Amino acid sequence: MRETITISLPSELKKKLAEATRSEHTNRSDIVREALRQYFAREEFRRLRRIMVPEAERRGIFTDEDVFRKIS
Repeated sequence: MRETITISLPSELKKKLAEATRSEHTNRSDIVREALRQYFAREEFRRLRRIMVPEAERRGIFTDEDVFRKIS
């Protein structure tokens, strides 16, 4: 189910959004939806990283090479 929201943007950001819709032949909603998907994915990655990096370090995993040695 889709719902409508209203957001306010600084005029410069609104201009960039309008330019992007024209150049990419899409609409504002598609661009904003994709931006939100990317934002939430990045935040989830950061959340997991905050949890996993200390755990990895406790296990002696500090580099990509350490990971490779553990799984090889």
